[in-house]
Amino acid sequence: MELFTAPWWSALLAIILIDLVLAGDNAIVIALAARNLPAALQRKAIVWGTVGAIVVRAIMTVGVVWLLQIPGLMLAGGLGLLWIAYKLLADQDDGHAADPRVTTFWGAMRTIVVADALMGVDNVLGVAGAAHGQFDLVLIGLLASVPIVVFGSSVVLRLVERFPVIILLGSAVLALTAAQMVLGEPLLSDYVQGEERLPLRAAIYTMAIAMVCGAGWWAARRSHPKNGDSDARV
Repeated sequence: MELFTAPWWSALLAIILIDLVLAGDNAIVIALAARNLPAALQRKAIVWGTVGAIVVRAIMTVGVVWLLQIPGLMLAGGLGLLWIAYKLLADQDDGHAADPRVTTFWGAMRTIVVADALMGVDNVLGVAGAAHGQFDLVLIGLLASVPIVVFGSSVVLRLVERFPVIILLGSAVLALTAAQMVLGEPLLSDYVQGEERLPLRAAIYTMAIAMVCGAGWWAARRSHPKNGDSDARV
């Protein structure tokens, strides 16, 4: 495929559309991971978290052919993302942390990179397929995803600060993404694919969201009880 030809531009447009569609989950996990940081570090966490995630995704893209040969990759990634979705909801700051400037920043970075690596499987496969082996298109696609994710994360973070319920909704979206990854596992295709198994897939989606949101909300409530509860225990 020659540069700047009609097929090249068509493939580039497809890659950018893939980034736009899949960037939502990445923006949510970055915003939720950075929400407990001091305001001065939130922007830094968003930018460096995105850069770290893009680097990991670039490495994954280079090894996409090898990745496709790993049995159980989507299943393991989906289960790992379920745990991250739960932790993002459970680990809510009560405003009395000792000094989150170091440990929380690096904890947020670790969460962002790991979660984006897990979620990046579908992005990597989509971009690699749309690029048709053109490394220049892969590179442009990765670079284009940076401003998309950074802008999206900043918007989500501002919304989280105004409407805390978005934390719950964000975790639900990540749980839904995790369930999609599990159901997309080739090893399970004989058991979950087909119209006759639609109720099973719906049940898995519902169970994933309910488990993450229910367990995360309960853990957050136990970790940070209301003032009345705290006073009663003193």
